[in-house]
Amino acid sequence: MNIYVGNLSHDITEDELRQAFADHGEVASANVISDKFTGRSRGFGFVEMPKDDEARAAIEALNGTDLKGRTLNVNEAKPRNDKPRGGGGGGGGRSW
Repeated sequence: MNIYVGNLSHDITEDELRQAFADHGEVASANVISDKFTGRSRGFGFVEMPKDDEARAAIEALNGTDLKGRTLNVNEAKPRNDKPRGGGGGGGGRSW
């Protein structure tokens, strides 16, 4: 199961995130999402746990708890919408 973890401290490492979830079961991966320009954490990440029962237990145990001074927002990740973002074009100008 893919788990969304929000309100992360900006200085948390992927190892620290992994360890918080490893106390509740097997962790396949832990990723802290960072800004592509600054490299700084964007304050959220994702944890993949292969066993759904362990993942649900981790969500239940960690949601609303404190990690590095921040109250975590933990829930099952929603599937990504791969629709293009932003504006659509259309000129509105003159056509010559």
